[in-house]
Amino acid sequence: MDKVIFLLVLSSLPQLVVPDVHFVTSFRAVVEMVSGDSRIFSGESVRLKCSIPDGHRSSWNYLWFRGSEQLPQRGEHFVLWRAKIQESGKYYCQGVRDTVVGDIHTLQSLPFEVNVDGGYAILHVSPQPSLEGDTLTATCRVRGTPQIHEVILYKDGLEVMRQNGINPYFNLTNLTIEDQGMYSCRASWDAERRTRSVISVDTPLQVVEVVSQAILEIVADNNQVPVNKMKLICHVQYNVRAPAPPIHYYFYKNKSRLGTATSENHDLVKRDPGQYSCKVKVPQLGVTRWSTPQNFAQVTGPQMMRPPTLQPRDLLPLAPPNSPPDLPLPPASEPTAARPSPPQSTATPIFIQSTKVSTQSSDPSEKPSQPAPSIPPTVQPLNQTATPVNMYEESGEMSGDGDWPDETEDWDAESGDWPEGSGGWPEGSGGMP
Repeated sequence: MDKVIFLLVLSSLPQLVVPDVHFVTSFRAVVEMVSGDSRIFSGESVRLKCSIPDGHRSSWNYLWFRGSEQLPQRGEHFVLWRAKIQESGKYYCQGVRDTVVGDIHTLQSLPFEVNVDGGYAILHVSPQPSLEGDTLTATCRVRGTPQIHEVILYKDGLEVMRQNGINPYFNLTNLTIEDQGMYSCRASWDAERRTRSVISVDTPLQVVEVVSQAILEIVADNNQVPVNKMKLICHVQYNVRAPAPPIHYYFYKNKSRLGTATSENHDLVKRDPGQYSCKVKVPQLGVTRWSTPQNFAQVTGPQMMRPPTLQPRDLLPLAPPNSPPDLPLPPASEPTAARPSPPQSTATPIFIQSTKVSTQSSDPSEKPSQPAPSIPPTVQPLNQTATPVNMYEESGEMSGDGDWPDETEDWDAESGDWPEGSGGWPEGSGGMP
């Protein structure tokens, strides 16, 4: 009896330890059209097929979906029989097979869109999407088999071509990006002594470039890039049918080419500041694309603090322009006469290098042509030795050129005064005498 119970327990163990799980493989199902068209009239049919790219030739079952809805069909082929307008949509398929560890599913296929038209005319455009330079064929198909005598092709509501006779085909040669748009067709025929005319719904036409605009990426701060190096990557979308002509990549620094052409879209160059760009060329097609230049700036050494750029609202002179009454200027006939000396300061004099600050006065009474008030240099006495100190580093808004007086041009080093007739500071400078 114990032996029978033991066998019963063993027989029930697999059902307890093996859960009902679903596994997903790396295979992706592929749905394709076998017969019919992606745009059909209501009442027509289309036949689809699901394929599994499995090199082991495993046995698969198939699941079909319209959008997120699972359909009852489970075969390799799916037939949309006498389609209705509400059956329009995107169709998917997926492979599934049962194993001892549970169901194994493939990845769901990419969608295949079916449009069921309830009207009387359909415009077929092939191929979609089209490449630049291709020739596209547009076909105006009419429900039934009437004897068409005129067909007109429209783009964005404007007439593009007109065909007389029973030929419903239009050929658009040497396509460009400007050919993109919404296309429709109008077909006319005679029946029962009357002219009948139908027009299709709009069909989008997409035209893609063979080589898209190039984009340069600079990779400098990356553990995979060696020290003092950086990686230039030229991103581009290459749309061409097999066999694809070779594509060449060029890299530039400050408009000078770095090395020779390469078939790789990246290059390792020295880490150096400058303006970089890349060029993509397909010689057999005569196509060239440039990237937008990218600036790369590398900071080396300790950082120096720069003074803030002052933007004064109102510039006032340091002192009144006229001389005070108690300190008259020496007469012109006595250039060597000593003038009264101001009280001496105990602070050590320093020499401030003259600079010019470009500003604009906010005083509305000042004319635009008048120069901004100038700040004169401080002159050190002759009987003391001063150490020059550059208190401000020259910035992009400061310049040594302009209408400032030269530091040694008017100053008399022997007399310690301005030369005769100079009047002290230059006129209009706003400084002290």
